[in-house]
Amino acid sequence: MPPQQSPNNHHQNHNKKRLKWSNLYTFSCFKPSNNHQSDFGQPGFTRVVFCNDSSKHKTKPYKYCKNDVTTTKYNVITFLPKSLFEQFRRVANLYFLLVAALSATSLAPFSALSLIAPLVFVVGVSILKEGVEDWHRFLQDLEVNSRKVRVHVGDGKFVDRSWKTLRVGDVVKVNKNEYFPSDLLLLSSSYEDGVCYVETMNLDGETNFKIKRCLECTLRFDDEAKFDVFKAVVRCEDPNSSLYTFVGNLELGENIANEVSFPLSTSQFLLRDSKLQNTDYVYGVVVFTGGDTKVVRNSMKSPSKRSRVERKMDHVIYVLFFMLLLISLIASIGSVVYTDQWWYLQLMDDTDASFDPGNPLVSGFLQFLRALILYGYLIPISLYVSIEVVKFLQAMLINNDQHLFDETSGKKVEARTSNLNEELGQVEMILSDKTGTLTCNQMEFRKCSIEGISYGGDVNEIVRAASQRMNIDIESYRFNLDGEDSISTPRDSVEMVEITSDQVLESKDNILDGEHDTKSLRDSVKGFNFRDRRLMNKMWIHGSNVWDMMMFFRVMALCHTGIPVENEEQGCNKLKYEAESPEEVTFLIAAQEFGFQFCRRTQSSMFVKEIDPSASEVEREYKLLNLLEFSSSRKRMSVIVRDESGRIFLFCKGADNIIFDRLGDGGRTYQHATTMHLANYAEDGLRTMVFAYKKIKDSEYEEWSSSFSKAKAVIGPEREELLENVSENIEKDLVLLGAVAVDDKLQDGVAECIDKLAQAGLKIWLLTGDKKETAVNIGFASSLLRHDMHLFHLSVSRDVESKNQVKAMKDDILNQIEASRQVIINEKTKDDPFALVVDGKALETALRNDIKDNFLQLAVSCASVICCRVSPKQKALITRLVKKYTGKMTLAIGDGANDVGMIQEADIGIGISGMEGMQAVMASDFSIPQFRFLERLLIVHGHWCYKRISKMILYFVYKNIVFGLTLFYYEMYSRFSGDVLYDGWYMVMFNLFLTSLPVISLGVLEQDVSSDICLQFPALYQQGQKGIFFSWKRIIGWMGNGILTSLVISILNVYVLSPSAFRKGGQVVDIAHLGLTTYTTIVWTVNCQIALIITHFTWIQHIFIWGSIFSWYIFLLFYGALPPEYSKREYKLLIEAVGPAPMYWIVVLLVVVISLLPYFIYMVIQRSFYPMDDHVIQEMKYGRKVVVDDEMWLREKKSSRKPTQIGFSARVDAKILYLKDQLHRKKMFIIKSITNSPIRRSISTNPLENRD
Repeated sequence: MPPQQSPNNHHQNHNKKRLKWSNLYTFSCFKPSNNHQSDFGQPGFTRVVFCNDSSKHKTKPYKYCKNDVTTTKYNVITFLPKSLFEQFRRVANLYFLLVAALSATSLAPFSALSLIAPLVFVVGVSILKEGVEDWHRFLQDLEVNSRKVRVHVGDGKFVDRSWKTLRVGDVVKVNKNEYFPSDLLLLSSSYEDGVCYVETMNLDGETNFKIKRCLECTLRFDDEAKFDVFKAVVRCEDPNSSLYTFVGNLELGENIANEVSFPLSTSQFLLRDSKLQNTDYVYGVVVFTGGDTKVVRNSMKSPSKRSRVERKMDHVIYVLFFMLLLISLIASIGSVVYTDQWWYLQLMDDTDASFDPGNPLVSGFLQFLRALILYGYLIPISLYVSIEVVKFLQAMLINNDQHLFDETSGKKVEARTSNLNEELGQVEMILSDKTGTLTCNQMEFRKCSIEGISYGGDVNEIVRAASQRMNIDIESYRFNLDGEDSISTPRDSVEMVEITSDQVLESKDNILDGEHDTKSLRDSVKGFNFRDRRLMNKMWIHGSNVWDMMMFFRVMALCHTGIPVENEEQGCNKLKYEAESPEEVTFLIAAQEFGFQFCRRTQSSMFVKEIDPSASEVEREYKLLNLLEFSSSRKRMSVIVRDESGRIFLFCKGADNIIFDRLGDGGRTYQHATTMHLANYAEDGLRTMVFAYKKIKDSEYEEWSSSFSKAKAVIGPEREELLENVSENIEKDLVLLGAVAVDDKLQDGVAECIDKLAQAGLKIWLLTGDKKETAVNIGFASSLLRHDMHLFHLSVSRDVESKNQVKAMKDDILNQIEASRQVIINEKTKDDPFALVVDGKALETALRNDIKDNFLQLAVSCASVICCRVSPKQKALITRLVKKYTGKMTLAIGDGANDVGMIQEADIGIGISGMEGMQAVMASDFSIPQFRFLERLLIVHGHWCYKRISKMILYFVYKNIVFGLTLFYYEMYSRFSGDVLYDGWYMVMFNLFLTSLPVISLGVLEQDVSSDICLQFPALYQQGQKGIFFSWKRIIGWMGNGILTSLVISILNVYVLSPSAFRKGGQVVDIAHLGLTTYTTIVWTVNCQIALIITHFTWIQHIFIWGSIFSWYIFLLFYGALPPEYSKREYKLLIEAVGPAPMYWIVVLLVVVISLLPYFIYMVIQRSFYPMDDHVIQEMKYGRKVVVDDEMWLREKKSSRKPTQIGFSARVDAKILYLKDQLHRKKMFIIKSITNSPIRRSISTNPLENRD
């Protein structure tokens, strides 16, 4: 630390690194390691690293992998075979490959080009799309592998080299704010004792800085020139995926004879993709490279994902293929039977093999192959072309949705793959990261409780919304739950909060459906969002107990490990701070705002500019005697200081239950009020911490300090336990000062988004690398947790963990799971919500094969699940198991490299293009700027895309059955003579021009309801979750509709046209007339059918539908005008033969009406008697029966919200029940008070006297 503030940054950094942090810390970071050398050389511990001599790692047996990393699915060699394999996983593509091969033979009734070209086009487009997506991954890999780092090349010289050139054994120098290029062994740092700060946000999502410290023996290598003589050997564990363990030894010495072995631990291990912070530079030696690094071991290869609709479409193709085989078999048998009856074929010398009466088996087989090609229109390859086009256009609409654009960052939602658009409408489970996904990575000081009085607290939105719905316009109280009178002294009372009618009305429009505009309320100081005039601007000095106020602020300004940094803004007299945790930075900023500015520190002193009771500013020095740092087991931190007058104080901050247990009898004055304030803060989702202090006598401190020094000098496994026991002796008999509440700030709209998703029927799990307390607070802030929930905590007890026995841990976890399940079974009828919180160690045990089903059964039974201390590999494993166990559509969302495995494993992966780089985005299927955009992406675009694709596929099946079966029916009518009803160009035109554009418009532009209605009625989303629009019931129904329509068209055309004359001259129809008329009715019928399906018409649909019908006649005119050698039997057919005949137009009109009548009747019956949710909304909206503000509309809107146990709405419902209960208690209390009052009794006993 600089002894004084200086504008010279170089001077400040020089002084900064003189501070020996190891003298301040007590516990785990600096305790001696107890690794045993006996394991090295055994399986699992064979890694040998020759430090500063990477040339030895160029040859075996010490040759290890390179440092380049790839996330692509393909390379130059594997691209074509692997992509072809992916394409021909589709059943239809295999069929068309077979047909294309047969088309080259004489059996084909059409030209080979008409069958081969569509297949090449479809497969080519899909392969090209896969290649473009993988190219983007390659560019991202190239950017990472090309990053520069300084590498020692000999003679104490360091040069810049790219990451991919690093080898095991290289010595590198990493500067502040740079990422580590590989897994490194820390040798030294800019601090004198080799300490450095590391941010592991990309690995575990934690924003807290981790402290690493090198070995004492390598401290001297702190300058580039000194590395020309550095030689050492590292023997350590083999590459593995455990982020939190490292076992190894460092052998250091001038020669083998005097080599000394030093144990290594995670304290000296720096992981790839973690970031150097608060440290100017570090030197390290490369231990693991590329695919051997722990972060890469936690990653997964990019999987190939196919949507459920597409996989189900394969089964539809199976059905259609079975139908094709059936009618082909019928055609071949029929041909054999009738060929035998045609006696004249036996007289021909040169008989066609397909019609050879002398060889019926060969004829039948050839006719079977011919039928497979002819009736292949039942399985349309154009369906895949259309789906690819539609999905691409859907992705363009998503990318260009202005409501999915974030003005703050200038980024928008991007569909990185179009394969999974419809999956967005079927999601049932969301697995979300916390840091950077739900939160902004920013801490804000919000509230505090001092002397039993709460400051900075206004009414939260939950209470406002509950009050609004209860029609409480003036006041809403938080009452004493003990039934006591709510009017009491401030120190003993529960906080009483008023809500004015103006506040309620003001919050009406933004509680559920809007954004909260808080910009006008925010202070300009980053990290400080506190509003209370009683404390600001030195007003606190007018309080009744200034001493406790000052002690409170001193705890805030002194109990930390922070470093003051000069503010770069000109004319600013406030400092910035760097600290191990963001909470400490927040406390220091708040203390500065309250008038207690921590300005500098030395090795033994801390200096604070304070406001004294006279409102003048003075600088005071506090001698730092001891620092007892925070740990997950202690859950508290203390500093022992001596002030300028010689008094010794212990300042302590920590979790409420930990501090309360250590309060003295005279230190509990404010405990009751503080406890109630803490409950209110926690309900708001704020992180809370309690402050306390203790004045220590000199003799007491001397005695304790002697014991502490002895414990600190112990080397062995009992050292930490001894230190904890000694610390317990001094951290007792504390005096409570109050509590603070900080906000791990959620991203804008997160709570509202979660609420809407919950109403849509989605369950949300939170997977984070953060500690449990932090994750639980975020759970409350985001409304994933409620205070009336039954909260199950799954964790390994300390006793069992210390034994480190797998069986004991399994039994412990299994007992907890069974106990929790029993609670759920016993209280299932009460409709109470349950939530599960699991820590990393317990999760590791719970995911073992023999108990994972028990764990998943419990987790799925809970409304909300929060997993803490989760490694990237565990995130991916949980996602895989949830997907497999539940069978539900899963979506994973995250923003860091630690989320890549989870994103790739889920059915849909969402990457947030936030602060943590592009790893998550590059691995994702969709990228969004902030979590709140997930609401519109799923509930609007997901719903639309699912319904569009479902309708499109069903319609495609319908129209191709109609078209294909008319060919079969005519084949039967003609006694399997081999004549084809339609001209070859008719066959090509049907799917290529005459029906392609309407179906594409259906897949791109169809909307059952508008986007606003989707958001107002989130229950519509459940149609996709239930698979209503692509169920087998619907599929069979549309197949049946196609079969019925084809029968109607064939029968009516044949039996209306055949018996009578077609033209005035008495001419009857021939195959050309019948084929053209039948084909015309099909074109009209299928295009009118799509008009009945569409619920949202635009001018584009009208042009495509009616234009397709019109283009058929244009085609007939042009085709018929060609010379007979080209047009053949269709020569001037429309102009001279069919067009002038009234019968043609009558038949077309009659057949189209009768063909569409069954579907029209079905539609009327369904909408009249069995309407779906969207039908009701359409009738209300477009039938103009009601307006948007009508009572019926509001009632439908309310009923559309699925009853949920998480989300803002669920918390409001719970708060209403709570407030009603408190109002009832107050009412009964008043009635009881009046009933028992002396006045009431006197009136009751003397009614006549009082009447007089």
